[in-house]
Amino acid sequence: MDARTFERLVEQAIARIPPELAGYLENVLIAVQPSPSPELLAEMGYPPDEMLFGLFTGVPLNERSPLDPPLYPATIYLFQEPLENLGLSREELIEEIEITVVHEIAHFFGFGEDELDALGYG
Repeated sequence: MDARTFERLVEQAIARIPPELAGYLENVLIAVQPSPSPELLAEMGYPPDEMLFGLFTGVPLNERSPLDPPLYPATIYLFQEPLENLGLSREELIEEIEITVVHEIAHFFGFGEDELDALGYG
């Protein structure tokens, strides 16, 4: 699938996110990349063949202070190729993108992987 078609699926997935969460996305950049680089995977401690669907970069809300200087904007990266390689139907792919975005929003709020696993968003 071409990048523009995938971006439209991302837009559809984001439109499904509950308004109480979606409101926080106004200050978060969402970027689609083809796949995570080998350097990124190594930096994060993942093996080179890891299927990483998304990544949050930035300072989580629970670690910010009003006294801190402005930083780079928080960013959620979505990786098209790993998501597409799941072999899902269009509707299932939109659902997986939605789950991935919610997972990364949770990191923005300061949730860790163990907490997300417990909530069913691991």
